[in-house]
Amino acid sequence: MKDVTDIFGSLVFDDRMMKACLSQSVYNSLRKTIDEGAPLDVNCANAVAEAMKNWAVENGATHFTHWFQPLTGITAEKHDSFITPSPDGRVMMEFSGKELIKGEPDASSFPSGGLRATFEARGYTAWDPTSYAFIKDNTLCIPTAFCSYTGEALDKKTPLLRSMEAINRSALRILRLFGNEEVKSVKTSVGPEQEYFLVDKEMYLKRKDLVFTGRTLFGASAPKGQEMEDHYFGSIKPRVAAFMQDLNEELWKHGILAKTEHNEVAPAQHEMAPIFSTTNIAADHNQLTMELMQKVADRHGLVCLLHEKPFAGVNGSGKHNNWSMATDNGINLLSPGETPYENAQFLLFLSAVIKAVDEYQDLLRISVASAGNDHRLGANEAPPAIVSIFVGDELEGIIESIESDNSYEGTKKKTMKLGAKVLPRFLRDTTDRNRTSPFAFTGNKFEFRMLGSSASISDANIYINSAVASVLGEFADILEKSTDFESDVHTLIRDTLIAHKRIIFNGNGYDEAWVKEAEARGLSNYRTTPDCIPHMLDQKNVDLLTREGIFSEKEIKSRVETTLENYSKTVLIEANTMVDMAQRDYLPAIEGYTSELLDTLIKKEKYQAFAQSGYEKSTISKLSALSDSIASSSDELSHAIVKTKGIASEEEKSYSVRDNVIPLMQSLRAFVDEAETICSSSYWPVPVYGDLLFSVR
Repeated sequence: MKDVTDIFGSLVFDDRMMKACLSQSVYNSLRKTIDEGAPLDVNCANAVAEAMKNWAVENGATHFTHWFQPLTGITAEKHDSFITPSPDGRVMMEFSGKELIKGEPDASSFPSGGLRATFEARGYTAWDPTSYAFIKDNTLCIPTAFCSYTGEALDKKTPLLRSMEAINRSALRILRLFGNEEVKSVKTSVGPEQEYFLVDKEMYLKRKDLVFTGRTLFGASAPKGQEMEDHYFGSIKPRVAAFMQDLNEELWKHGILAKTEHNEVAPAQHEMAPIFSTTNIAADHNQLTMELMQKVADRHGLVCLLHEKPFAGVNGSGKHNNWSMATDNGINLLSPGETPYENAQFLLFLSAVIKAVDEYQDLLRISVASAGNDHRLGANEAPPAIVSIFVGDELEGIIESIESDNSYEGTKKKTMKLGAKVLPRFLRDTTDRNRTSPFAFTGNKFEFRMLGSSASISDANIYINSAVASVLGEFADILEKSTDFESDVHTLIRDTLIAHKRIIFNGNGYDEAWVKEAEARGLSNYRTTPDCIPHMLDQKNVDLLTREGIFSEKEIKSRVETTLENYSKTVLIEANTMVDMAQRDYLPAIEGYTSELLDTLIKKEKYQAFAQSGYEKSTISKLSALSDSIASSSDELSHAIVKTKGIASEEEKSYSVRDNVIPLMQSLRAFVDEAETICSSSYWPVPVYGDLLFSVR
């Protein structure tokens, strides 16, 4: 591997390159746009475009693209070459400020939730100067927002940027009340931990379900799964290590701060974690990370699975969204300091987050809703679908003392003594971690653990930012009228914590007792995507998102439509794949093995070689019954698919998928999986779990 400091950011037109390639006046103008949101001057845009093009061409680029994030959840790009004809018949390499600032993809071909009709094709992409351009596959990629001809957001970046502006406005109002006039901006930052599976490509291509849906729709458990807990943090296999090394190099070239890598709990499962970065940049980087994972895996004869639940019976994959707020001069607003009880500013921001999560717990659940994540949430491998906050022992003690108006004596850090003199002593943290909590405070940030592994992190951060911005705005409205600031801050913190303490839970989120307790507390528990998505249209949520300028009402409705549509389409593709595999792969295989057993039975009885033929008879009986069940179950599923597709309303269709299609899919799977445990492996048409989970060495 090359020296990391040499290759890091080598494919990024970052601040170093801007300083080197732009005049001082152009650089200063661009920095003002990036740092303060100042309008972009057209002459500045032309100069930046010329410098960006020259740098890209020097690094092998021949094309440019506006790289954007439509409502598909993945990225999109349309490539244009730099070439322009010259009078002498040759070509010149040109790129203008106009081409940098604006692109025009077809808006009707992307999900819009009714914002665009099929015949209304025009849409625009607009350069996001706060996220650096980069080179990928000899193409200059320019991060952009995507909107319709009439101005509605058709992407995930636009509302994310709006939410960041909202929280900046509200947080600055609070900081000014504390006498801080130096801070110019407050930004949220995120470090998304990414889990994934690696399987052998040759085996992957033999599984239609993996190819079409990203997960195994059938599969009996392997003799060994994750029971021994020997894969978690275990020694990394050579083939996986080679992939990780190659991946790190690609990520570092693209300026992505890949920091940590390790084996996860399930066999063939791994995790990569980056260092924090500003939220919109972190969102761009995570999208690029997922793409690079899949490309690098292919080079190594592997396939990277990003589905939330690619294998039944072992843990699925999530994405932990580590969220924090910081000022432009480096102050973390969620850092308690040495004496958090005396830190009124920290406690006010903490109270705002607690109130925001409690009041908008449904939006946080909505932000992670998908067909894939429905398999994972509440399955003792991820947090439950109930949103709660873990604050830890020390903060819980502080909150209790504030509520009762008693002084807080504090929790002293204890020195860890490990019983061997050779081992170093160190101070233990004042609180433990809680991996079952959906929204856990972990020292100077909150870890939102509900996201699915394939999801864009934009949705979750849009709603966290919006909810916290709204509450901070409410706090500012109250405190700006205060005549006794110190007393009123204390009262506001206490009243907020008392009113919203129901959302705080430090116990075991996997325990069934918590489900009952949460219900008694009045917390929501939306188990599936169709359960939660319609609540985005609840008046309080519409009021929040329109008041903070995140969405218009039309945009909110479009998000509801596209999410439900995506849910139904995803499950119906899975159902069609199951029918195809059952009828064309599994039934012929089972019938073939049954026929062989029948031939053996006939021969045995003809020649009376053995007194008993019990094995053949009982196995034939079982497989024949299973074949009949598989055939009738797949027919029933086919009828349910056709019936569900005919429903016009996306909401009603999603309910039919949940209540009719999915139960039939589960029944069909149970029959096929049982047959797998009986049928000879020489007849089974696809690689089984043992092959897929343990073949990569």
